[in-house]
Amino acid sequence: MTEKLLEIKHLKQYFNEGKKNEVRAVDDISFDIYRGETLGLVGESGCGKSTTGRTIIRLYEATGGEVIYDGVNVHAKKSKKELKTFNRKMQMIFQDPYASLNPRMKVLDIIAEGLDIHGLAKSSKERTQRVYELLETVGLNREHANRYPHEFSGGQRQRLGIARALAVEPEFIIADEPISALDVSIQAQVVNLLKELQEKNGLTYLFIAHDLSMVKYISDRIGVMYFGKLVELGPADDIYTSPKHPYTQSLLSAIPLPDPEYERTRVRKTYDPSVHQYKEGEEVTMREVAPGHYVLCSEREYRELVAKQ
Repeated sequence: MTEKLLEIKHLKQYFNEGKKNEVRAVDDISFDIYRGETLGLVGESGCGKSTTGRTIIRLYEATGGEVIYDGVNVHAKKSKKELKTFNRKMQMIFQDPYASLNPRMKVLDIIAEGLDIHGLAKSSKERTQRVYELLETVGLNREHANRYPHEFSGGQRQRLGIARALAVEPEFIIADEPISALDVSIQAQVVNLLKELQEKNGLTYLFIAHDLSMVKYISDRIGVMYFGKLVELGPADDIYTSPKHPYTQSLLSAIPLPDPEYERTRVRKTYDPSVHQYKEGEEVTMREVAPGHYVLCSEREYRELVAKQ
């Protein structure tokens, strides 16, 4: 994983900018995603992780910063043709499989919408055949093509959402909490499907979630967000075994384990943002504290972290 597919540089997404009720949902974050990897993005509800995904794919126009996809600035002014090409390369799987599928359309037309927009099917027969193949790819069958979304379970609807994303043969998929609305028994099936599709099609994922145990299972690297800031970024194993930022430590301490003995003695760490009272003029930035492992900290905190290792 040495080829950068996506570069996020100082990305900002402010709502009601300049007003009293301004919300800095994404506040100057930078990270890279390498071709073929899965980057997990975690944090509590409202931390800005879903807004980050939606801004990357241009569902929101960025307030500031750059999104460089395969060497091209996504948020620079683009012609309709350029946007169409970009939209084919990057797709999104949405959190709510109930709300993201048009209830008035049959599955055949929902999945084929991307084929129609990009002209990927030469005939009606080819269009239908392609939808059948996609349904089978995600573990459904061709008989499902003539049904409506309300006739499916939550897990099946999310599979339809995955099939729709795959229809245009993208390189990069943003999975925005794709399992949070599903039963626990179904979550593992959907995550395993995503892993299989990644291996088969050479996909790159940004996997957004708040379930830390599932994120570890699917991700190569993990980024942790807190109040619009990226506070820690590193290899999945390092984040779990050696978290550096107090907020990451707090998140990990909240994960329950199926071990009664451990659970009786588990101590939950609470995160107190006031511990980061920086002096005026003190530069706070992402610094590398171990190979590939970055933490949002001041020079003073950086020296302390390195000294502890």
